[in-house]
Amino acid sequence: MTRWGRTVGWCAGLSGLLIASVLVGATIGPIRIPIPVVAKAVLNGLAVPTVGVVGGSGETSAAAVSVAGIGLDVGFVSPFAYQVPEPSRVIVTQLRLPRIVLAAIVGFSLAAAGTVMQGFFRNPMADPSIIGVSSGAAAGAVAFIVFPLSVPFGLQGMAFAGALVSAFLVYLLATEGGRTPVATLLLAGIALQTFLGAVISFMLLQAGWRLQEAIYWLMGHLHASTWDEVLVTLPVSLVAFCVLAAYARDLNVLLLGESDAHSLGIEVERTKRVLLGVASVITAGAVAVAGVIGFVGLIVPHVMRLLVGPDHRILLPTSALAGAVFLVATDTVARTGPAELPVGIVTAALGAPFFIYLLRRREVHAL
Repeated sequence: MTRWGRTVGWCAGLSGLLIASVLVGATIGPIRIPIPVVAKAVLNGLAVPTVGVVGGSGETSAAAVSVAGIGLDVGFVSPFAYQVPEPSRVIVTQLRLPRIVLAAIVGFSLAAAGTVMQGFFRNPMADPSIIGVSSGAAAGAVAFIVFPLSVPFGLQGMAFAGALVSAFLVYLLATEGGRTPVATLLLAGIALQTFLGAVISFMLLQAGWRLQEAIYWLMGHLHASTWDEVLVTLPVSLVAFCVLAAYARDLNVLLLGESDAHSLGIEVERTKRVLLGVASVITAGAVAVAGVIGFVGLIVPHVMRLLVGPDHRILLPTSALAGAVFLVATDTVARTGPAELPVGIVTAALGAPFFIYLLRRREVHAL
């Protein structure tokens, strides 16, 4: 089978699994809703644009526009009209689906960033937080919680800004003479993570009655997710992923070493800047809305590498989709137990034993 055939096959299978996990997740909760009802509620929520011609003497709606002198009334309607009980519709479309869709986006983003980081550092232990992005986001979020600040986009804005500032500082610390050695970048990331950990600990000591909220955010959660968060996070994730996918071949060449990559025509430093910058952005977007969720960007890319091989043209999209499936499934477990848990606890509880299992089987190896 050709590479494209394998890619399409894996992506189609994982996409089907993602759709199934979304539907199953939407049925599970204190009130069980059958899958057919969930599917009907989702289909009723789909909307397609409609365009009607408005006569010269007719009244136009707020959506009416004029094109070449002709009045057009533009609206959005659903092509489906299934009968769904109102309580079930509200539970599915306003409570469960925003959380599930956001879980899929966050898992998609973290797994994609983890795949890039593991390839970039040529180390299966690398994850999206390795250059301090998660620590920067955590510092920004805790600062907002402990010392309420008036900033655009609130807590999410502070977390996103903190993540990007942290990544930029690591890059500046590691760059000298126009070059950014990978080893220096790794050490700078570890140093900044340690420093930010101390800063976060200090702020937690000052948190007072806000301590519980800060700790809950640090555990990673998707509680009370909204469609607004989905609409803000989705474009960032998709655009960043498309850029990373465009550099998948260059990432393959970088696995050979920087000198070999340069001899093969790759602009090494420029490629490194793009990969680091875009991976930081996609990670920052995920962490800003969900907190620090570990192991998704570590476990999922490694498992998919064992299944599909090291070619990032296949590995990147399959890992991203697998990350979406993984986080939807783990968040379903987190919110349906005897007591709702932050999803970060569940991912760590499942990921750590599995990673130990891989270590015991000697299936964790250098790239």
